[in-house]
Amino acid sequence: MKRIALFLVTLLCLSACGSKQQQSGKETLTVTLEPLRYFTEVIAGDKYNVVSMVPKGSSPETYDPTPQQLVNLDKSTAYLRIGYIGFEQAWMDKLTSNAPHLKVFDTSKGIDPIYEEEHNHGDHHHGGGIEPHIWNSTRNAAIIADNIYAALCRLDSTNAPYYKHRLDSLQGIITRTDNELRGLLQHADTTFLIYHPALSYFARDYGLKQISIEEGGKEPSPAHLKNLIETCRRDNAHVIFVQQEFDTRNAKLIADELGVDVIPINPLSYDWQEEMINIAKALTK
Repeated sequence: MKRIALFLVTLLCLSACGSKQQQSGKETLTVTLEPLRYFTEVIAGDKYNVVSMVPKGSSPETYDPTPQQLVNLDKSTAYLRIGYIGFEQAWMDKLTSNAPHLKVFDTSKGIDPIYEEEHNHGDHHHGGGIEPHIWNSTRNAAIIADNIYAALCRLDSTNAPYYKHRLDSLQGIITRTDNELRGLLQHADTTFLIYHPALSYFARDYGLKQISIEEGGKEPSPAHLKNLIETCRRDNAHVIFVQQEFDTRNAKLIADELGVDVIPINPLSYDWQEEMINIAKALTK
């Protein structure tokens, strides 16, 4: 009897969830990561629910979706991908085969890519030799926003004026962010270290030099660490950025040797504008 009662309660809960979805009347869009969810939600407004596959605190290089996420994806209208990140390289074909109705849009179209040496180490993979962290750039963010707008217009042309109004608002935010970054970086360090090279496009936008502690996607060798320390001394680098998804021991070792600051950052944050400004402020200090 207890099992039957538990089954009935579960059935009622699922039914209630389904009823709530029907009452909301909103279709769902799935995106790869949190910054892309931010851009998409700003433009989509109240017309869609937007969910990201890679949750907060997880690495989009190595993340595997849960069975529940795969079930939920089948209920999505479309998938907006960021372009080249490891999660998409490993899972995109599987995701679309499991949900053949899913419309897929690539928000990286039109971006001028940075090519890197392709590496594959364990579960960590950058496909196509393209540096994948395209969203950490105001220039790229403007292109991503335009691509999201185009996707929404294809999905829901009736509300195109609504999406255009919200796109214009987002482009204003991106422009103001770019202006603030340029002001902050006028008297900032021009060279910085980072464990995993997630700020390549940021560095390109503002004429900065990014030095990666990682060596081809792997832990640095003693020789590489020695070269890094010599380079930092020569280029007068005062900041080492670390991300929560990666081991920070080598970053702290270098920081202790040089007497410089270790600054935690989150390039995967939903709060894209705030994170970009925090990075620039760290370099200004």
